Amino acid sequence: MNGPRRVDLRAIARKAMEQYGFEPRFSRAVLAEVDAIDPGSPPGLHLRARDLTSLLWSSIDNWDSEDLDQLEHCEERPDGRVRVRVAIADVDRFVPPGSATDRHAAGNGTSVYTGVETFPMLPDRLSKGISSLLPGEERMAIVMEYDVLPDGSTESRTVYPSRVLNHARLVYEEVGAWLEGTSPVPEAVVRVPGLEEQVRLQHRTTRRMREHRRASGALDLQTIEAEPVLEGETVRDLVPVEMNEARFLIEELMIGANRTLVAFLESARVPMIERVVRVPKYWDGIVELAARHRFSLPAEPDVRALAAFLDERQRADPARFPDLSLAVIKLLGPGEYVRLSPGGEPEGHFGLALSDYTHATAPNRRYVDIVNQRAVKAVLSRSRPPHTPHDLDEIAGHLSDREKAAKKVERFVRKAAAAVLLGHRIGEEFEGLITGASPKGTWVRIVSPPTEGRVTAGETGLSVGDRVRVRLVSTDPYRGFIDFECVRRETW
Repeated sequence: MNGPRRVDLRAIARKAMEQYGFEPRFSRAVLAEVDAIDPGSPPGLHLRARDLTSLLWSSIDNWDSEDLDQLEHCEERPDGRVRVRVAIADVDRFVPPGSATDRHAAGNGTSVYTGVETFPMLPDRLSKGISSLLPGEERMAIVMEYDVLPDGSTESRTVYPSRVLNHARLVYEEVGAWLEGTSPVPEAVVRVPGLEEQVRLQHRTTRRMREHRRASGALDLQTIEAEPVLEGETVRDLVPVEMNEARFLIEELMIGANRTLVAFLESARVPMIERVVRVPKYWDGIVELAARHRFSLPAEPDVRALAAFLDERQRADPARFPDLSLAVIKLLGPGEYVRLSPGGEPEGHFGLALSDYTHATAPNRRYVDIVNQRAVKAVLSRSRPPHTPHDLDEIAGHLSDREKAAKKVERFVRKAAAAVLLGHRIGEEFEGLITGASPKGTWVRIVSPPTEGRVTAGETGLSVGDRVRVRLVSTDPYRGFIDFECVRRETW
């Protein structure tokens, strides 16, 4: 008897990249251009920089990340404030506007992480080497500096170039478990004198920041993103990437840094690209979802009321809260990039309850961060920004499209991996949550293993947020198909 057909997930990933308009490979011109860079004398703009290499900088990232974009440092002040400095890799100095590398990065717009293969926006020699804030390597960075007040609110200070030195590369899972009290201090922290108290200070500070944002109406949404676990070419499992205290810490520091950049460019009256999540189009669906949980939301969008509903549900049913979060996220709609002109009214980020937000903390991975970095350097060098307002409109629209496409690629490849994993379980039943319901189709996310598929039978009358029991009908890894029939609707 013949065994099951081998599925080449990496080939599926590359094909998905091309299908959604990405260039999965670097051209010879890009590779030659990057290979020719002299790290000591890169082609971009040189700015006079402060020397902050003596500060106890560190990074926290995934265990396998080498494209390190940011370092963090906190300093307690006599008046009860905490001064936060976030150092961002100076990637622009290696990627001049109009270069082959710049054109490739602008075209793809983002690195794409499929869980099977990563398609970086920039070649490894750049993103994982000479521009990465690797431990023990002195690097140029753009520092965003702001103060955190005792109540957790923030005050932006300034943005400036600096030389920095990463003293420790830390890992989310290890630091998170330590901060949550379930494991000892990580060895990487113990090895560096003073780093334990530095990270504890960062943790205390960001907890205050998070509580302040939540009190202002920021939404606390927690979803389950699953990554395939491979042994060679075999899919062994789908493992959820869970939020922990270390991830929350970095999230808060980056929000503060991004807001500081917006304030800096706004005060200089320089146009930029902002990150927005508009007032939800499908608020009625969110109201209906809340009503199923006996919670009344106002007829008009109200982020504070929605935050109160989510807080109540997280306390009442923490195990199912990620399912509810996913349903709300689907109804909120996607984030977008738009141009913000000097003196213009920002559109704001509904989910974060912020009016001043952008993306500027991951220039090795997102092109919009390079564009905003160039605007900062234009201010610092007192020169004309390289991108006109018309350019920014076009770039923002293109990058919004590329972000959506990247999510489609990542979702497709994860579904292909899940289809391989579920291939021998045809006919089994699963608990699930309806995540999409429209004339184009009805979609369900099953709980274990956490993956999404289409409801091809019994879908009539289902709505986003419904809990259901479904039966697996068929799988097709090469088409990214996982098909279910609805057995029955459950109650919350």
